Amino acid sequence: MNKPKIGWIGLGNMGNPMVKNLLKANYEVTVYNRTKDKEHELINLGATSASSPQELIEKCDTVFTMLSNDEAVKEVFENQTGLLAKTENGKLIINMSTISPQTTKYLAEIANKHNIKFLDAPVSGSVKPAQDGTLLILVGGSSENYERAKPLFDILGKSSLLLGETGAGSSAKLAINYFLGLNIQGLAETVLFAEKNGVSRKDMLTIINKSACGNGITEIKTPSILFDQYPAAFALKHLHKDLNLAKNEGLDSPLFQPLFESFQHAKDNGLGEEDVMAIIKIL
Repeated sequence: MNKPKIGWIGLGNMGNPMVKNLLKANYEVTVYNRTKDKEHELINLGATSASSPQELIEKCDTVFTMLSNDEAVKEVFENQTGLLAKTENGKLIINMSTISPQTTKYLAEIANKHNIKFLDAPVSGSVKPAQDGTLLILVGGSSENYERAKPLFDILGKSSLLLGETGAGSSAKLAINYFLGLNIQGLAETVLFAEKNGVSRKDMLTIINKSACGNGITEIKTPSILFDQYPAAFALKHLHKDLNLAKNEGLDSPLFQPLFESFQHAKDNGLGEEDVMAIIKIL
């Protein structure tokens, strides 16, 4: 069976390494990015470039979108030269961007009107898992479309889960990112409390990581805290955006409001471009 021709829109910190993994697996990939400079490395590795999302979907069987927010995704769907400029019978769009479940359902509906199949498939994991192909892919949509996409998911991630109908993947992503926020702020508060009372950051982080409280995120963020440097693996502004989406979906649990206010304060004070762990600066 011939491999599907892949289209990819969005070549940021996540999209770039994910496309590289598809190229390594010998898939034919066409890319589109508004900032064309971001395409050059991938073109040198064998990808081809499209002048518009419309041209891209015309050339491809399956198209991925990996963009920053709801507005950016809607733009590539609805623009005059967007993915839905024409009817493209039987083609599949997989949105891996973190957007609201309501926007996800809207995109699926308008894609269906153009005879285009749709999956929402946001990911849990940041740049390093994207590079390593070890992302967790959270999928909403039909089982038929999921089975069609699964060979591609197996390249991009260590696991993919079909969670329910369209929008389920987006809902799961907002939930896990809420938990991520709790982990990040809890880690920061714990280290600062210990430091205030005479326990060094290094010792407290050793205690955390060797205890039952330690987890993947505490270990990943330990070097940032020790060196007080926060290059963005997952920018703070993106987690703030995701918490705001969760708020709009009705999240109002006791821990949510103070968490949201902390990330709002950090973003308002110029930390949005730094890693989520930079929340420790504002606390």
